[in-house]
Amino acid sequence: MALLVWFTMGIALWHFTVFLPDRFWQGIVGAFVGAVIGSILFGLIVQEASGRSLSDTDLGTALLAIPGTAIGLGVVYFLGLREERRAE
Repeated sequence: MALLVWFTMGIALWHFTVFLPDRFWQGIVGAFVGAVIGSILFGLIVQEASGRSLSDTDLGTALLAIPGTAIGLGVVYFLGLREERRAE
């Protein structure tokens, strides 16, 4: 159940990338992939480190996706900037 929560939160936060300049690696699709993978990976790492199972969900489980999504979007944005600078 926690995977569904992280996936959904990643998608919800991804919608706000429309307000950012489109410099993501592979555009908006790359931002989607970065948001979802970042939220799920960060959530898995923290959930397993805390000793909780994937079926334990609460409000904290949903909040775990926020920093993971930001990290995933940041990585994809950095890759897009690097690719854009290399093309120039």
